[in-house]
Amino acid sequence: MKLFRFGAPGAERAGLVDAAGVWRDVSGVVPDITPATLASGPLSRLRALDTSALPVVPAGSRLGPCVGQVRNVVAIGLNYADHAAEAGLKPPAEPIVFNKHNGSVSGPNDDVWLPPGSVKLDWEVELGVVIGQPAWHVAREAALSHVAGYCLVNDVSERAYQMEREGQWVKGKSYPSHCPIGPWLVTADEVPDPQALDLWLDVNGVRRQTGHTRTMIFDVATLVSYLSQFMRLEPGDLILTGTPPGVGLGQKPPLFLRAGDEVRLGSALLGEQRQRVVPSPVSRPV
Repeated sequence: MKLFRFGAPGAERAGLVDAAGVWRDVSGVVPDITPATLASGPLSRLRALDTSALPVVPAGSRLGPCVGQVRNVVAIGLNYADHAAEAGLKPPAEPIVFNKHNGSVSGPNDDVWLPPGSVKLDWEVELGVVIGQPAWHVAREAALSHVAGYCLVNDVSERAYQMEREGQWVKGKSYPSHCPIGPWLVTADEVPDPQALDLWLDVNGVRRQTGHTRTMIFDVATLVSYLSQFMRLEPGDLILTGTPPGVGLGQKPPLFLRAGDEVRLGSALLGEQRQRVVPSPVSRPV
């Protein structure tokens, strides 16, 4: 299934893309796509629906983040061999783990805010993994059974905050609007191999990233198992699995986003996003 959320921020409702590609309102059956929805019971009810009788989502409706109430956003750095080569770095021996604040999660087509004084705002198309069952000390062989589904993510990054302001990467990863997810969550039963997905990203109509999850250094099963050694992953937790080459920092010379720029990204199975970069509603840093 392809599950999505639509409506104004904070008032999103559940939707489902049916077999004919029609976007249906399923909020009468499941009010929202939240961690509780990812349990087997609600998903089974959605699979059993006769969608032909369900309301069609009005054209032009805003899409919210494809999963609501995300508790934890865990991200992986330098997880593509070709991206590590682009950065001139050796592939890591273990996954590089950092967090994004969950307040950075936004809808797939919402504006991306340029922080006051930002001069190094970057893009990163990524595969997102949404946990469906608690995962704690799980073996790699069982790890994918804990995944509810997969989605497209733009891991927007302010590189000066990330690399020049001391301390952890989280400072450059957590600004509001800097984690667009969606348009939909593809349930795990429709993704037999998460290492067989294409990824691409354009800036102002120019292709900047073309990648494939087969070039990941650590595959999805390994990442879920590895992270579960250090934390208890819960339903609705979102794992960002790294980005292929072509980020702004890797351009020669480096290229960063400015107000007015348009970013498009996508994957054949995961759908497409489109964002416009706009000045933050906060006019100056504190």
